[in-house]
Amino acid sequence: MTQATGASRGAVAAWCLYDWASSAFPAVITTFVFATYFTQGVAPDPVTGTAMWGHATAIAGLCIALLAPVVGAIADHGGRQKPYLAFFTLVAVVACACLWGVRPDPADALFALVAFAVATVAFEIAAVFYNALLPKVASPEKLGRVSGWGWGLGYVGGIVCLAVLLVAFVQNPAPLLGLDRAAAEHVRVVGPFTALWWLVFALPVLLVLRETGPREPLGTALRKGLSEIRGTLAFLRARRDIAWFLAANMIYTDGLTTLFAFGAIYAAGSFGMALEEVIVFGIALNLSAGIGAFAFAWIDDRLGSRRTIAIGLVCLTAIGAALLVVESKTAFWILGVAIGPFFGPVQAASRSLAARIAPAEHRTQVFGLFALSGRITAFMGPAILGTVTLAFDSQRAGMATILPFFVVGLIVLWRKVAELR
Repeated sequence: MTQATGASRGAVAAWCLYDWASSAFPAVITTFVFATYFTQGVAPDPVTGTAMWGHATAIAGLCIALLAPVVGAIADHGGRQKPYLAFFTLVAVVACACLWGVRPDPADALFALVAFAVATVAFEIAAVFYNALLPKVASPEKLGRVSGWGWGLGYVGGIVCLAVLLVAFVQNPAPLLGLDRAAAEHVRVVGPFTALWWLVFALPVLLVLRETGPREPLGTALRKGLSEIRGTLAFLRARRDIAWFLAANMIYTDGLTTLFAFGAIYAAGSFGMALEEVIVFGIALNLSAGIGAFAFAWIDDRLGSRRTIAIGLVCLTAIGAALLVVESKTAFWILGVAIGPFFGPVQAASRSLAARIAPAEHRTQVFGLFALSGRITAFMGPAILGTVTLAFDSQRAGMATILPFFVVGLIVLWRKVAELR
């Protein structure tokens, strides 16, 4: 197995900084700014825009489901993760920068959705290789806290990026660079700004972390990787613990993905929040989520990843149900900030659990399956939400479809993965 040298504090910091870099994409593009701009300013109307965004997210999820296990197996045989991490990061950055071209015109809706889908696919595939580096920078007894530190730093990065965009462009009467508010350039700039942010802060992990060991040619790695895919089912039959965990992760992550994709859209459409207020809400939510990720990092190592995930899912379900019935914006703010601390623990503990149970010789393949399990049905949540939203002409009805994913995922995790602690 390829090893990484320099697994020091500097390597840990560089690895965590990639979360800071890449988390700008889900915070700014997927959730709080561009998604709101698309449904409110580009699509013909908010309900249609919600459905279109849901279908684009579903298509991206299907592409990820097809690609993740392949690229994971290839990387296992290629010997190194960094080159693949760099390539898919670059693809995501370019696609993200292209969002500058999306004018407040329904004619640009298709271009927006394609660029968003490409960036989403590259973001998730890059995460396969980034996650696979975790055991190379953290000792086994510190996997939980290092994973949690990364998630926490990612939320802080999202806060800072959102704040800069709010002050410099979105809420500024005279946006920097002389951008034209009438043409929505003060909002469209979030695409290239996020791309630049991601590129700059991704450099440390690519420069500081050094991988040593054999590196097979891409063609050889491709042949061996594709051959290994055929043995994946046999591997999962032999490792039922991994198979059940991946099934649970598939279900509850679908709920999380859908919630991230439509939370800001729901805030704008059902509670009348303007874009500026949505960004402020996003900053507050990311702050509470970051605090939760840091706090639960130690709980993960102390109580175990399974229990940490379960705590997070119970709280997400309870608070999420309350968010569906409140009517006042004040109540939405309070509950929205209260739900934040439980996002990170579920995600970070899932990553650390995958790192703990993955055999060293199959680590990247397991993380490919981990990404697959988080995306193989990811088209279902957004597709169901979009369909129900249109059928009932109600964003609340659509958002209600998220909760069963949390409940069913929790049941599978707790009843079938009891031996993993």
